Formats: sequence, C-alpha cells, structure tokens
Amino acid sequence: MFTGIVEEMAKVEAIEQDKSNTHYTLSCSFVDELQIDQSVAHDGVCLTVVALTDTTYTVTAIEETLQKTNLNAWEVGKNINLERCIKLNDRLDGHVVQGHVDQVGTVERITDENGSFKIYISYKANTFVTVQKGSICVNGVSLTVVDSDDNGFSIAIIPYTWEHTNLGDLKVGEQVNLEFDILGKYVQKLMEKRS
Repeated sequence: MFTGIVEEMAKVEAIEQDKSNTHYTLSCSFVDELQIDQSVAHDGVCLTVVALTDTTYTVTAIEETLQKTNLNAWEVGKNINLERCIKLNDRLDGHVVQGHVDQVGTVERITDENGSFKIYISYKANTFVTVQKGSICVNGVSLTVVDSDDNGFSIAIIPYTWEHTNLGDLKVGEQVNLEFDILGKYVQKLMEKRS
C-alpha cells in the first residue's frame, strides 16, 4: 500500500524485452536500501524488485501491466516517480493508493496559473468517477481533483510538486497512469448493486 507521496524520481537506465514481459532497470538514491521482492510504486504502478546491482535495480512488467499503463511509452533517460510502500507506523500524508492503475488518461491542457499549474486530463468514461475535492492518483502522485466531469478532471499543481515529480515534464497528448480513489470505487460498486 502507498500514499501517493513521491519520494524521488528514478531514471530509466535500460529496457529489455523478454517474451511478453519487459524488464526496466532504473537508478535512484536509495538502491542500497532496496531488496529483492520489495514492492515499489513507479509512476503509480506497483512493481516488484527482481534484481539489484550497486547502482541500479530491475523490475518486470507483464503483458497485463503493459496493456493497462503507460509503461510502453517509457524510454531510457525518462524520469519516473518513485514511492516505497508505507510502514504501519507512518503518517498517511496523501491518500490510500494501491499501486493498481485503473486506466491511462490523456493530458489535454496545461495552464500556468501564475504560481501554480493546472492540468486537465481526459479518460474513458466508464465505471470510474472523480468528484470535486476528491482524491486521484496521477503517475503515482496523490492529488486533489479541482474540476470534474464525466470523462475528465483537472488538478492544480503547487511549485514543489511540479519541480520534484515528473508532472512538470508532462506534455499535451501524453498518457498518464490513473488510479481512482479506492473508497469511491467501493461506494460506486455498492450503489450499482442496489439499483
């Protein structure tokens, strides 16, 4: 389980195809603290550490993950938002994030709000919903929804988040990983069963 509070950005060092799987090798400042079998969120995608060196670690994405996320667009040199799973005695600063991406969204607009930034993201309208002032996880970052409609939402980004995550690197048309609020998903499922 995660909180959507990004620890730092990792850099993609190598990408290797292996049948239908893809191995990503990354570097970050806490490689020496990682362990084989440890779960780490990468742009909001929970991936397992499968190999370590002194300066890099490797994770593997299976076909299911590649189909539902933006990992296929990763390239060597790309910055990836990282978060290790929470410890039971830690504060929950963001919101409950599972690291299970629901779908990808598309960046439609980015506006400079004279001190902050606003990003509008569209997604396929289906069972997932957002609500104003509700939580959303975009590329592993816990954020608050500003505007919400049936197939899109906007988020406001403070300068610190803009500079310390890969949200500041986003371009119009780029795909982002979306994990909708788990509590909202359960409520919606219960409401569907009642009707």
